[in-house]
Amino acid sequence: MERRQRAPAANRRYRQRRFWDALYRREGAEPREWLGGLSRFLPQLEGELRPGDRILVLGCGNSALSHDLHELGYTDVTSIDFSPACIEAMRARYAHCPGLRWAVMDIRALAFPDAAFDVVLEKGTLDVLMVEETDPWDVSPQAAAAMHRVLAEVSRVLRPGGCFISITFAQPHFRKPHYAQEAFGWSLRHVACGDGDAGAFHYFVYVMRKGQPLDAPDLALGRRLHQPPPPPAPPPPPAPPDNDEDYLLAIQL
Repeated sequence: MERRQRAPAANRRYRQRRFWDALYRREGAEPREWLGGLSRFLPQLEGELRPGDRILVLGCGNSALSHDLHELGYTDVTSIDFSPACIEAMRARYAHCPGLRWAVMDIRALAFPDAAFDVVLEKGTLDVLMVEETDPWDVSPQAAAAMHRVLAEVSRVLRPGGCFISITFAQPHFRKPHYAQEAFGWSLRHVACGDGDAGAFHYFVYVMRKGQPLDAPDLALGRRLHQPPPPPAPPPPPAPPDNDEDYLLAIQL
C-alpha cells in the first residue's frame, strides 16, 4: 500500500492554538486580512445578506470583516475563534460596537442552539483543516472527517432558508465534494472572483442555502467523496525482446 507523503512540518502549526495565541499576542487586533477585505467580495455577498440577519463568523482572527459588516448595517454579528488571545484583543478593539459579540469556541463543536443564525460566514478558516494534506485529489480520511464535522455543525446552527458562505482559494473540484453532502440539507453554488489581473490568483465564493436541494451533478460529486479510491493501475507488460541487432554494433568502421 502506498504511503502518504507528509506535509511540511511548518504547516502543522496552523492547526495549533499556541501558534495563533502567540501571533495575536504580538499583533493584537491590528487587522490582517486573509484573501482580502470585505470590499473585495462585497458584490458577491450583498445579494445573500439582509439587514437584521443574525450572522456568525467562523475563525474571525484579527480580520476587520465583522466590524466592516457592522458598519454597513449588519449589526447582529457573532464572531468566534479558538484563540483566547485573539478574542480578548478583538473584544477590546471593538468595544464601541455593542452589536458585535465575541466568543472563544471550536468550530467543530459550536455552543449554539439549532437554527440560531441566518448566515454563517467563513473566510479561509476551513482551509486550515487541509494544511497537512499533500494531495488535494486524495484527502486523508482524518481531514475529510474533520471537514464533515464542521459542516454538520454549520448546518445545525443555520435556520431553514439561511445560508452558509465560504470564501477560499480552494478550487471547486477540490472543495465542492465536501460541501455537496445531502446530509447537510442545502444547495450549493459558487462563483470565481479575482482582481481582473490575468496573473492574479482567483478565489471562490461558495454559497449553500439551507432547505434547498443539491443539483444532480453536485450530488454525484458528494457521493464520490466517500467511495474508496480506485486501485492503482497494473504495471505495463514487459516489452518484447528486440530481435534486431543494435544499429551501433552493425556499423562498420
